[in-house]
Amino acid sequence: QVQLVESGGGLVQPGGSLRLSCAASGNIFNFYAMGWFRQAPGKQHELVATVTSGGNANYADSVKGRFTISRGNAKNTVYLQMNSLKPEDTAVYYCNRQTVYGGPWGQWGQGTQVTVSS
Repeated sequence: QVQLVESGGGLVQPGGSLRLSCAASGNIFNFYAMGWFRQAPGKQHELVATVTSGGNANYADSVKGRFTISRGNAKNTVYLQMNSLKPEDTAVYYCNRQTVYGGPWGQWGQGTQVTVSS
């Protein structure tokens, strides 16, 4: 089973930027899609961005124009570049994988905390 490890979170002021990384123990191109989710306290997981093995990216309306999902040159890394961060972006961020189109997402990892505050 592929393991996913998120990193890159931290404390940033409003308007700042962070780059999250997701390192997989296997080839992410074996999956239909990779995604970044976030979970704020007391809320369910929210899908933030996805990228398919074919390179198609989609974003939640709340992050369009501010966040960019990408895959690294190595076949086992996915990034989330977050710009113009807002306090409402504060959450634990998780990456996940979807094996087939329309299929379920996998198990959650430990995530990485992003806090946007002055």
